[in-house]
Amino acid sequence: MKNIHKKSIPEFNTEEEERKFWATHDSTEYIDWSQSKTITLPKLKPTLKTISIRLPETLIEELKFLANKNDVPYQSLMKIFLSEKIEEKLHK
Repeated sequence: MKNIHKKSIPEFNTEEEERKFWATHDSTEYIDWSQSKTITLPKLKPTLKTISIRLPETLIEELKFLANKNDVPYQSLMKIFLSEKIEEKLHK
């Protein structure tokens, strides 16, 4: 049976205060997730993080060649390839 009486979510003075609260509290005590709906935020850009990766020069040259054929920057093509492979592996 569902818990009809949920706790009230406190008011927060800062985003940091809210982050700390949710890091230490179970949201199911405050929110009825069975009533939630999936939404899409199409204009939301993902946060990017710069990394350093060592690759063989031949691999980089082949990547640049393919990127040039597809008229895209090679780093963008690398992100596409990584994303596609990760999706493939996650949904096997």
